[in-house]
Amino acid sequence: MRAVTISPQASGGKLAVSDVPAPRPGVGEVLIENVSAGVNRADLLQRAGKYPPPAGAPPWPGLEVAGSVRETGPGVSGVSVGDRVVALLEGGGYADLVVARAAQTLPAPDGVDLVDAAALPEAVCTAWTNLVDTARVRPGEWVLIHGGSGGVGTIAVQLAAALGAHVIATAGGPERAERVRALGADAVVDHRREDFVAAVRAATHGRGADVVLDVLGGRALPDNVRALAHHGRLVVIGLQQGRRGELDLSALMAKRATVTGTTLRSRTPQEKAQIVAAVREHVWPLIAAGRVRPVVHARLPLADAEAALATLERGEAFGKVLLVP
Repeated sequence: MRAVTISPQASGGKLAVSDVPAPRPGVGEVLIENVSAGVNRADLLQRAGKYPPPAGAPPWPGLEVAGSVRETGPGVSGVSVGDRVVALLEGGGYADLVVARAAQTLPAPDGVDLVDAAALPEAVCTAWTNLVDTARVRPGEWVLIHGGSGGVGTIAVQLAAALGAHVIATAGGPERAERVRALGADAVVDHRREDFVAAVRAATHGRGADVVLDVLGGRALPDNVRALAHHGRLVVIGLQQGRRGELDLSALMAKRATVTGTTLRSRTPQEKAQIVAAVREHVWPLIAAGRVRPVVHARLPLADAEAALATLERGEAFGKVLLVP
């Protein structure tokens, strides 16, 4: 089969389509014939040698796919050969075939093109577990979502709105801001021209955001704390502005606020299975009802993986970039 390999593997390698042995499903696993794979910023980090795949995962990138089940391994129930599914992976999605844990698959949602459905697993699972499990968002609360035009951001905006929250999002430029507003944001901050802390205070009449979902990290930490309301929850899920930032503990204590950092890829299979099950119960009906939908920037051939990652790196993508084998 074909897969997009990184050479040299250590760091900063080039991507190329290579012939590799086809995988076989083990206990509790399924073999999926891909029709598309989602491209994520984690793939950029993996190529740079800063985010190695977990033990046992293929060395090539790819955290989510959509396709049809070709084979099931021992002990699999609830998933059958021929089923159209999406899957959350530890890695290896940039390929013709991929092995996934059956507990980390979901039926392809009705009303969504199967190719576009690959834009859902990573983003939806990330948005759900951080907004609901970690931040405990409640109806009527104000949620600030950084990177509202990104792969996770476009889903998080829709999901937070569907959960009854008031959404403030950041985006770069007026055209992108309007598109994010159309996804359900109550207010959108053009981060190229506006101070998001001032915008949050204006939108909330000085109260601040109950929840901040942050993909920036590093340099944004002090301003994120300033943007929080009393008892606010800052959830850091990305490090686009670096790994280190200055935290004013006095400000955090005065607001009785919390800061939590999370990742999805490093969680145990049991944790991921629980997240996937919750997404199937709570988010899949929202997708079926049209209240949450995948946002796809571009579909590119597998051989154009370099161009796909470059699109993310330059910040050009609105929503997800997909690779189509």
